Parts: sequence; structure tokens; C-alpha cells
Amino acid sequence: MDVVAAFEEGLGNAASHFQAAFEAAHDEPALRAANARYVGPQGVVTKVMKLMPELPKEQRRGLGQRVNQLKEQIEAAFAARLDSLLHALRNAELSGHSLDVSLPGYGAWLGYAHPLTRVKHELLDLFTSLGFDIAEGPEVDLHENNFDRLGFPPDHPATDMQDTFFMQQPVGVNPRATLLRTHTSTVQIREMLKRKPPLAVVSAGAVFRRDDDVTHSPMFMQLEGFMVDEGVSFAQLKGVLTHFLWKLFGKGIPVRFRPSYFPFVEPGGEVDVGCTICRSWERGPRECRVCKNTGFMEILGCGMIHPVVFEHVGYDPERFTGFAFGMGLDRVAMLRYGISEVGLLYGNDPRFLTQL
Repeated sequence: MDVVAAFEEGLGNAASHFQAAFEAAHDEPALRAANARYVGPQGVVTKVMKLMPELPKEQRRGLGQRVNQLKEQIEAAFAARLDSLLHALRNAELSGHSLDVSLPGYGAWLGYAHPLTRVKHELLDLFTSLGFDIAEGPEVDLHENNFDRLGFPPDHPATDMQDTFFMQQPVGVNPRATLLRTHTSTVQIREMLKRKPPLAVVSAGAVFRRDDDVTHSPMFMQLEGFMVDEGVSFAQLKGVLTHFLWKLFGKGIPVRFRPSYFPFVEPGGEVDVGCTICRSWERGPRECRVCKNTGFMEILGCGMIHPVVFEHVGYDPERFTGFAFGMGLDRVAMLRYGISEVGLLYGNDPRFLTQL
């Protein structure tokens, strides 16, 4: 058979059968396989086109036009059939059952409590195991509950606008009547106004002060606890807090009590624990911006409740004594998880929080 006859036979065979082959394909892989039989690297049309150099020069132009036209017809038919198959597949998905049980399942990503919430619940559990009741109070409170009934003098720096967020009041109302509480000691006043001794109460929640540095935040979480009864002593305060801190950080961590002044306790003190960031009590002195190279970090303030507080809530200071303590949950979380900057706890960055 000469070259022209072979060319004509291949061209006619492809033109006669490609449409039927495409219609017989019932899915995309079968359609692409049929298309490859005609215009693929080893397809019928491709083989015909390879004969072009051998054709007589006077027939080459006309036969070349015919093969190009056929190739365009095959490509158009392929595109139309593929579109038809995809359209039918989409209609079947939309009209079929809403649940495809053959698909792989999606794994559930379980959330978990924020580190501050975990520390809060852990501390509350520790104190309830020691016999303390849990109480709550509002974040917006009266000036008298936040300062006056706790024995703060009117000119105390803590009552200044530089440290406290006061709420805007209507014209004619004392502009310092309500505020965002600066400590959870407001719960102490509220509980003592409605309950009589003996009582042991612990409370936790957000408080607000104008502080902002590595270890402070304008809003932070605080825990307050107090106990009132006849014969309560500083020795009991020290025992409760030492037991609590050893439960929290481990019995080997150093605990240090230092005298300090707070208007609503007398005597008052601050409690430090060994810095869990540098752990200098184990490793020796080293640079640490969290504990300022001291090896200790202040964890809470405490003291014996001042008699003036009892007078403001109607307790007999000659009969009853009590102790109180307060701590920042943020600082406890920093020590517990080895966090060097308090702002990380409030940045809500999942890359950080999922590591804790």
C-alpha cells in the first residue's frame, strides 16, 4: 500500500470511530483513554501525521488540512463529552444522598481550657480540699467595697486615677462611686457582710489596674482567700499557704515570707517562691529578667485581717481574728508553665497556647 492510501485509510478510520468511542466512555478516565487512542503520542491521528513528510508534495497541503480539521473535531468532541460527564456527575452528587459513607471521616480536634482557666480551677480545687468555700463577685463594684471598707485612707495612692479604672457616672453622681475592681478583696467584704463567722472563703476572677510590663497586665486574674473565726493566728496562715504552695509547685521549692504593708491587714507580708524560670536555687545564680536575678518571685500578699475591716462589716474585732491572702493567677501560670512574659497569656496565639 502506498503512503497516500495508508494516510487516507488512517484518516477515515479515525473519523468514523472517534465519536462512538467517546459516547461509549461513561467516566472521565475511560474518556481520556479513548482520546489518547486517537490524538495521544501513539494514537491513530498522530501516526497519520507522521506520514506527512513522505506524501507527494502536490497532495501534502490538501491532506494536511484534512488531518488538522479532523484533529480539531476530535478535540471539540472530547471537550463536549468531558463537560457532559462532569455535569452529570455533579447533578448526581446534588440529587443523591446527603451523606457519602464512602468518604474518609474527619478527625475531631478537641479544644481544651486556657492555661489561666486551668490554673484557676486547680487552685480552687486545692483550697476547697482545705475546707474553703468558693464565692464570686462582680467585676464592677462600689468604691466603698474596693477601698473604704478595707481600710484604705482617702489619699492612698491606690485610689488614684493612675492606678484605678473608674466608671463614667451621670452628671451629679460622685464620679468615683463605681470602678473596675482592682482586687478580688471586694468579695471578702461582700461575703463578710452577709455571713457570720466561722467562715473560710476563696474567690477568683478578673481584676483591673493600670500596669503593663513583663510581669503585669492591665487586666489580670487574681485569687483571694480569707478565714475568720475565734483564735485564728498567723501560724495557721503560714501553714495553709506553705501547704498550698508545696502542693502547687512541689515540696522542694523554696518558700519565703517577708514583712510588708497592706492597709487591710496587720501584720502583713508577702510570700515568694523560687523562680521556676531560672531555678537558681538548683542551678546557681544566673541572669533572669522575670525574677530580676533574685532567684525568687513574689507570688502573693497576705496578713491578719485588720480590726478596722471587721468594724466595717459588723464583726467584733475583740472576739474574732482572721487572715487573708491574694495572688495573681497570671504569675502562678508563668511559674507553673515556665512563661517569661505575661502578655503571651493574653495574645491568644494558638501556636503558643497549644504548647502548654
